[in-house]
Amino acid sequence: MPAGPLHFITFEGGEGAGKSTQIRLLADTLLAAGHAVEVTREPGGTEGAEQIRKLLVEGGAGRWQAETEALLHFAARAEHLARIIRPALAAGKWVLCDRFADSTLAYQGYGQGLDLDWLWALRRHIVGATEPGLTVVMDLAVEKGLARAETQQRYERMGIDFHRRLGDGFRQLAAADPERCRIVDAARERAVIAADIVGLIHQRFGISL
Repeated sequence: MPAGPLHFITFEGGEGAGKSTQIRLLADTLLAAGHAVEVTREPGGTEGAEQIRKLLVEGGAGRWQAETEALLHFAARAEHLARIIRPALAAGKWVLCDRFADSTLAYQGYGQGLDLDWLWALRRHIVGATEPGLTVVMDLAVEKGLARAETQQRYERMGIDFHRRLGDGFRQLAAADPERCRIVDAARERAVIAADIVGLIHQRFGISL
């Protein structure tokens, strides 16, 4: 694996914030510069984790207890780390992930009220040293994000107050770890956002794209 921050970039934020678009643009930029790239997502990334994803995103908003949801997310994450993320990093690839452990803290912790210390303990146990080298937090007004969302799965149906707590949670997580996390204004044009993200990579990893 590379020295310094892992070449592992996660994209976080509320629904409809444009994470997938920016990951695609960044992957194209990295590939054009000659870097090997692995693009993945959470929950998901492996066959087993994608099956867990279906359990989490389908059905009614109240389908699971919050503790059950958190454990399902970490179960999927354990598979994802072992089978995709760690091998890709070991092979010298940049890993771009649509959501990671910060989402569990935000959704099940800040959003659904689970004990944050318990979630951090799970995170330390499952993630260990494979923390992202950079986390891009796509910040967008809740109402605008929900209007943009392409699907209406379980989490989109959890109500405006939940999504406001979620947004506050992401901002608090970013403020608590400013070295790793950067907040990006996601209300702007996609090309402007993409240029900002390339600048963040230069600052964090010392490379030009």
